[in-house]
Amino acid sequence: MPRHERSKGCNDVALRSSDSAARRRASAERTRALAIPERRAPAPPREGGLRIAFLVYRGNPRVGGQGVYTRHLTRELVALGHSVEVFAGAPWPELDEGVGFTPVPGLDLYRDPDPFRTPTLREFRSMADVLEFLTLRAGGFAEPWTFGMRVKKLLRARRGDFDIIHDNQCLATGILDFSYEGWPVLETLHHPITVDRAIALAHAGSWLKRYGVRRWYSFLRMQTRVVQQLPAVLTVSHNSRVDIHEQMGVALERLTVVPVGVDHDVFRPYDDVVARPNRLMVTTSSDVAMKGLVPLLEAAAQLRRRRPIELVIIGRPKPDGSVARAIERLGLADVVTTISGVSDEDMARLYGEAALAIVPSLYEGFSLPAIEAMACGVAVVATTGGAIPEVVGNEAALLVAPGDAAALAGAIGVLLDDPERRRRMGAAGRARVMERFTWQVTARGTAACYLAVLSGAPLPDAVAFH
Repeated sequence: MPRHERSKGCNDVALRSSDSAARRRASAERTRALAIPERRAPAPPREGGLRIAFLVYRGNPRVGGQGVYTRHLTRELVALGHSVEVFAGAPWPELDEGVGFTPVPGLDLYRDPDPFRTPTLREFRSMADVLEFLTLRAGGFAEPWTFGMRVKKLLRARRGDFDIIHDNQCLATGILDFSYEGWPVLETLHHPITVDRAIALAHAGSWLKRYGVRRWYSFLRMQTRVVQQLPAVLTVSHNSRVDIHEQMGVALERLTVVPVGVDHDVFRPYDDVVARPNRLMVTTSSDVAMKGLVPLLEAAAQLRRRRPIELVIIGRPKPDGSVARAIERLGLADVVTTISGVSDEDMARLYGEAALAIVPSLYEGFSLPAIEAMACGVAVVATTGGAIPEVVGNEAALLVAPGDAAALAGAIGVLLDDPERRRRMGAAGRARVMERFTWQVTARGTAACYLAVLSGAPLPDAVAFH
């Protein structure tokens, strides 16, 4: 190798090493600046109310549906007269007045802006921390497992403070231990994560990527084993109930359905918001194949050849991810806008500015974006993936097969050309939400499950969506 090439290679290595060291120093500075929030005591229960320990391993509503579920369900349970204390890991939850909070500190290895970071030595305070980091280095995801270890220690001395534990999809060995030790436990499992793994494997382009997917989802062995032994499991749709039974081996008599809701006072039509006739909106919490954003972008590329359109994506696609690459490949940078970090009201107003809301997911266990759009009176184009058809019903959405860009483009075009049909669909969607999918409905159904668990009675019948 010529001397100048060797020199250039050495310089490149030195630059990469310097950049890596700078990132580690910046991450360490962020860690030192972070403060663990103080515990907040819950409001006491009213007469006849229950004392509920609500567990969620990552509870922030900006990073996924579990955080949305946690915030709104706990608020409405308190409104019913129950006392609720949330035990959550970082990123920390947003909770309403009266809801208690106990932080369950961990390493938060996937935090923004330095996901998959290397912690400093002083951050390792327990064996759970060590195991979480070693699992990450081996390509796995250990947050549910290690959260279970940590919350078990916190609750060990507080058995007399609670009537029941409600675990929100952690499904760690520690949760099963609570049940073995005599704690009444209700589990929420939104959908079987086996579906996420199957879709990720189907979209992995090489054996090495498939190996990485299997390593990442290795926690599923634990979750499947745990959920098979828990006595009471709540899920959010009839489709999820069947899939959990078939894919994770949970007996149907231990599964019931209570749908999630939407804050209909915030997600509503606003008189001062006017829809833009060619605007589409999609909401996604993660840049993964299951959310179906790439087929939607391909549909947008087909549509723009025939008409002006704009697409607003609520979420933050990875800079080097499949969505960013598709936008560049399809030449859509001038028609796609990505927005993140918006409040619920701002999101509702953005829905109101859209002619159509799109739910392109390959699979959903429920679909919060669908009912948010419906609550705002916006017509929906969605796929038939998972539970979406039972959520949207027959009048609020036009449905197509998952992953079919041409079908998406066709359905979007039909509705963009028919404003009166969009108006009727939007009104039907709002009415459906108000009847079936409010957080008050969710809280009442969940409280009925608590009473069944505590009395040893069978779980209540699944809530009908029809």
